[in-house]
Parts: sequence; structure tokens; C-alpha cells
Amino acid sequence: MNKAFVKESDHDDEEAIALAQAIPAGAKNYITPVGYQRIKDELLQLIDVERPEVVKVVHWAASNGDRSENGDYIYGKRRLRQIDGRIRFLTKRMDSAAVVDPSVQFGNDQVFFGATVTYCNSAGEEHTVTIVGIDELDPLNGKISWVSPVARALTKAREGDLITLQTPLGPDELEVLSVHYPAPVAD
Repeated sequence: MNKAFVKESDHDDEEAIALAQAIPAGAKNYITPVGYQRIKDELLQLIDVERPEVVKVVHWAASNGDRSENGDYIYGKRRLRQIDGRIRFLTKRMDSAAVVDPSVQFGNDQVFFGATVTYCNSAGEEHTVTIVGIDELDPLNGKISWVSPVARALTKAREGDLITLQTPLGPDELEVLSVHYPAPVAD
């Protein structure tokens, strides 16, 4: 098969994800210690376990002769490019990370990075969210990025404050019901 038809683009999904999760210009890549450790663990897993295994498979497949129709070789090389791309992405994220421990704010009633906030919107719906780093967001579990519109609206608010959130349907008034931070871990 002609290589022109199997050549992958140099841009993979990681770059698209990175653009979608872009950090505002001049801002730091804030992340919690737990999120930073998760990135570090994934990076080490890729470097120490997955990449060496794929390299072995590619080396074995290359020794079998004709590489142009060797599926193990072709797919192994593709997986190697994916792993290398992910390693580059994670390394850049770790290099730009500013680790912020939310437990230093324990007892504070003002919303900052790492806060777990319970608020009520104008429809009377109660929501609880935790403000985390871009690489930690998990909206289905209530973890929102610090650059999200809701987090930006809540930042610096205090318990009992009414704030306005601009939504596509127009402004929505939110009442901050509670603000919590994790307790410091004793060493």
C-alpha cells in the first residue's frame, strides 16, 4: 500500500485537547497536589512500562522482514507516536504547573482555587462544585476548571453573597450557600 494513504498527520488529538483547555494568556497552570501526582503517575507509567513494551513489539515486528504490510509494525509505530505525543503533552503540563494546596485556605469562607462551593441558582437548583485545575476537571463529578465561567463568577465570593453569572440564556443570579476547603493533612 502506498505510504501516502497511511501517513498520519503530525497533529493528534492531544493538540486539539490542549487548545480546548487553553490557559488564559499570562496565567499559570494551577493544579492541586493530587492532580499533579496523577499526571506524574501517568507520565511514569508511559515512560517506564507502556513505551518499552511497544518498543519490544516494534523491534520484533521489524525483524520479521517486510515492514510495509506488517500490521504489528505499522500499528506499533502508530502507538509509539501516540505515547510519545502524550509524554510531550504531560511533560509540558508538568513544566507549566503551579501546584496550589487548597488546604491552606481551610476555614476560609471566600472562594479561591480548590474550594468546594455549594450555590443555588435563580431557579432554586442547588449545585456543589469543586474548583480545580484544567487537567483535573470532571464536570460529571462536580469538578470544574478554574477558568470556567461558573468558577470565575464564584471566585472571591463569600458565603451568603449573590453573584451574577452570564449564561447564553442571559444573566443568572447565584447565591453562595457554603464554601469548604479540605483539612490540612498532618505530617
